[in-house]
Amino acid sequence: MIRADLLERLAARQRERAAAQLLRRLHVLDVDVATGGAWVVDDGHRLLDFASNDYLGLARHPALIEALGRAARVVGVGAGAAHLLGGHRDEHARLEHGLAQWLGRERVLLFSTGYMANLGVLAGLLARGDLCVQDRLNHASLIDGAQLAGCTLRRYRHADVEGAARQLDAQPQAAALLASDGVFSMDGDIAPLRELAALCRAQAALCMIDDAHGLGVLGADGGGSLAWAGLGQREVPVLMGTLGKALGTFGAFVAGSAELIDGLVQQARSFIYTTALPPALAAATCVAIDLARGDAERRSTLAARIEQFRAGARARGLAVLASPTAIQPLRVGSSEAALGAAARLREAGFHVPAVRPPTVPRDQARLRVTLSALHTQAQVEQLLDTLRKVLA
Repeated sequence: MIRADLLERLAARQRERAAAQLLRRLHVLDVDVATGGAWVVDDGHRLLDFASNDYLGLARHPALIEALGRAARVVGVGAGAAHLLGGHRDEHARLEHGLAQWLGRERVLLFSTGYMANLGVLAGLLARGDLCVQDRLNHASLIDGAQLAGCTLRRYRHADVEGAARQLDAQPQAAALLASDGVFSMDGDIAPLRELAALCRAQAALCMIDDAHGLGVLGADGGGSLAWAGLGQREVPVLMGTLGKALGTFGAFVAGSAELIDGLVQQARSFIYTTALPPALAAATCVAIDLARGDAERRSTLAARIEQFRAGARARGLAVLASPTAIQPLRVGSSEAALGAAARLREAGFHVPAVRPPTVPRDQARLRVTLSALHTQAQVEQLLDTLRKVLA
């Protein structure tokens, strides 16, 4: 018997992806320090950036930069150890406390990334014989977390609460968890949160929401999609959020009851066996929370840019998806068409990436426009006019 050559198999897959216009490539973009705002530099070309998840424009906020530098000068850059082995610092504790207060949760546990948070929660809560029900458009980390747990994974049609109920009904005796994105990262729409929470109560299933793209943006004080829907810890016991989008820093967290957090400290391997988030980043994120909560004008500006883009797209005959959030996708169909449109936008001075399968379903490649409080009215109008020409 001859073993398969793993590197050759990897190369063959690369060739297949290249032939199908699905090959991913790393691309270096530099911040336009001189201009600031929403500008980036690509190989010497200045581009308006409509790809960033920095929804509130906090990533380069002077207060965050000052807090990061001040903390780094005192405690250093890296934590030096896992949380349980001496890496948990006062900055981490203050951030966890601040997040818990903001979100109305008993406790919060920090993770290094959102991907690690979802892996840790699902693998920590679920086991073989259990049931995990998920929306088909959930983030890959939720899918992978359920697979890592070894439970039965059943997926329902996007935003279909009746479909979710049927999947729960299929195994009525199994311990069950229902997980959904709050805001879907590729479509930009909001999950039917109240209906999903009610279904979980009726079915005695644990409800978990990944609010990576809702935190800081939705709700009266930026508390996220659950705050927007009027749901708290009792209705949705498990909340995951990320710090690298609207808050402009890096990292993630899980929020819930003291019982949940204490259990994850013991069971979440992606928390236990990795170096803690740099404490200086935690210090900067504490400042970001204060800004996100207290500066309602940033959310108002973002909401105005979203409405402007949607109204302008309709007026120009552009087929945007039904998204009320900063994520505004335009489906173009084939991967080749999406890549061509993204290239023409770059030539016109805009950075808008093409998103292709398997990140989105087959024949649903798209331009993923993301809006920020940094964008001006004039910049959004310029993008809309260019999109009309590019997609004509």
